[in-house]
Amino acid sequence: MPYKLAWISKEEEINVNKQVLINFSIGSYKDEVLCDVVPMEVTHILLGRPWKFDKQTLHDGHTNQYIFFKNGKKTTLLPLSPQEVNKDRNIIRKDKEEKEKGQAFTKVLLAYKKILPK
Repeated sequence: MPYKLAWISKEEEINVNKQVLINFSIGSYKDEVLCDVVPMEVTHILLGRPWKFDKQTLHDGHTNQYIFFKNGKKTTLLPLSPQEVNKDRNIIRKDKEEKEKGQAFTKVLLAYKKILPK
């Protein structure tokens, strides 16, 4: 059932009429999430409120870590360091240049990098 998103763009509401089930991994953590498909400058998976609700996540605003349990195992997602953010920015910049040359390839960039041991 199609619907509109207003928060993702300043210019206009975006029609959402397609969803896709995505398998992803962050470190040793593997999961799948049903995602709305919307136009974006880069390819991202935004793990928003439905995913956080389903996983009963706890967010530490000071450290920007997400903590949750899956199959009885505690999982902690750590944010990227400033150096890793810059590395991702360079990847995005290179991808944009390749796209302009017609040589683009798709990447999924995640803002969380690894899992802390329990």
